[in-house]
Amino acid sequence: MKQFGRYLAGIVVSAGLCSVLVFAQAPAAPAQGARAGGPGAPPPPMSFFITSVPKGDGANFGGLAGADAHCQQLAAAAGRGAATWRAYLSTQGPGGINARDRIGTGPWANAAGRVVAANLDELHGDTIERARQGNRLNKANSLTEKGTPINGVGDMPNQHDIITGSQTDGRAYTDGLDHTCSNYTSNVDVEPIARGAAAPATPPPPAPGVQLGHHDRIGNNSGSWNSAHGTRGCSQRNVMAGGGNGLLYCFAVN
Repeated sequence: MKQFGRYLAGIVVSAGLCSVLVFAQAPAAPAQGARAGGPGAPPPPMSFFITSVPKGDGANFGGLAGADAHCQQLAAAAGRGAATWRAYLSTQGPGGINARDRIGTGPWANAAGRVVAANLDELHGDTIERARQGNRLNKANSLTEKGTPINGVGDMPNQHDIITGSQTDGRAYTDGLDHTCSNYTSNVDVEPIARGAAAPATPPPPAPGVQLGHHDRIGNNSGSWNSAHGTRGCSQRNVMAGGGNGLLYCFAVN
């Protein structure tokens, strides 16, 4: 009987040792929030910003290439020059390009690491559901490459007009009028209509101009971030007239 008891005790000890060995060799569970995308994960790199400074020549950027270079230069100064940056601009005429077709597929995050839109559908409200939800672009989230906000309605001076040359769906205009200041190569100055002036007997021909969005989503009924109203003229004076500074939206393609 004693011999059997010693045998049973040996089995129990051996089983305990095996359990200890198995527990010791098992991989540790990942720490809470350490998984990619979890609460403890680092914020995504900046892939969207508003230019902190204008080129200073109204809507004339030397074409799309010059506007893209402006975005790239500011991104590089902020430490994100390894990405490929595109200005959110549409062009008109033969070979016209839609702004939405040149900025990648998302998601896009601001300098604070907050995602402003997950994809093109969300950015532009392409479906009824997406339009109802809306994107997350507003004054608080539409930051510069330096992580600073841009003045909006109620600030002095108001600078919420952002150059886009686009319709609300992110596509180019096809109505034959100039909504892009000759595809961002013109700085023609147009004398603004004096406030309170009597309407001329014969309306003047449509002036060249560029379509603007409102980064704070305020004004012009729709409050559209990318297509609120146009300018009258293309000079720096003209793009500043309604509350702007000749700024651009910039998106990282990759």
